[in-house]
Amino acid sequence: MFMYDFIMVFIGLIILILGVLIGVAFLTLLERKVLGYIQIRKGPNKVGLMGILQPFSDAIKLFSKEQTYPMFSNYMSYYFSPVISFLLSLMIWMLMPYYFNLMSFNLGILFFLCCTSLGVYTVMIAGWSSNSNYALLGGLRAVAQTISYEVSLSLILLSSIIMIMDFSLLNFIFYQDKIWFLFLMIPLSMCWLSSSLAETNRTPFDFAEGESELVSGFNVEYSSGGFALIFLAEYSSILFMSMLFTLIYLGGYNLSLLFYMKLTFISFLFIWVRGTLPRYRYDKLMYLAWKSYLPISLNFMMFYLGLKIFLF
Repeated sequence: MFMYDFIMVFIGLIILILGVLIGVAFLTLLERKVLGYIQIRKGPNKVGLMGILQPFSDAIKLFSKEQTYPMFSNYMSYYFSPVISFLLSLMIWMLMPYYFNLMSFNLGILFFLCCTSLGVYTVMIAGWSSNSNYALLGGLRAVAQTISYEVSLSLILLSSIIMIMDFSLLNFIFYQDKIWFLFLMIPLSMCWLSSSLAETNRTPFDFAEGESELVSGFNVEYSSGGFALIFLAEYSSILFMSMLFTLIYLGGYNLSLLFYMKLTFISFLFIWVRGTLPRYRYDKLMYLAWKSYLPISLNFMMFYLGLKIFLF
């Protein structure tokens, strides 16, 4: 019986990962379409009906290109860091709080923080092992940025944890039955949204890929499969951050179309921001993390702690 359960959970996880990968494929299509309309032009519209097969032709093109690597790179770490980055971004999806057939984490939020912290190393190693000055600079920027925003992210999360007094993501739905946490903590949710933009290296915080000064950032030496894996990892983490925002602030997980619509809307916000805002200045980014978000999240944490003690 135990073996049967194990196999069913494993099959469930495989289906979840396939779903995530298809979601990532169509998120890239959505991004290109939305950016197209923002810039008053058509998005990709040639491959298939209205360009719907475009992501698949992109994937085939990327994975069938020749894999090049720099002569003086540290080959093993250069080769495996995108793979590990991709695996980590898929591992976090194990937290998706389904009611049936999948793992249920009592310490889900801690697992999320551990996996995102490990993601920093893959970027750093990818930048360093390419043995290119541009890649190294991009990697260092990404590490500094991600570490800074992880601090504020975890402190913002602490406020929500104090509200439900549990690390399990499944419990957020019970506490948001009458009112969403978005209305109880609007400033914090906005801080979370912009911190997750910085955490996933998205515009206006995409300094790791500063095209104007770093060519392409830490992934400048990657081609074909390696580049595709870095790309997939980035978009998978965007989808996951959207899912987490929906779980924590927009009513928790309920197995309905509305949940997925909320998730899609938050993902759309990521793209909308990319098409609208110019890139921030790097010192301002650090200033924002340490002198704005950190004090705000600490103050709110104390406030919600006091509220919890006072009410119960």
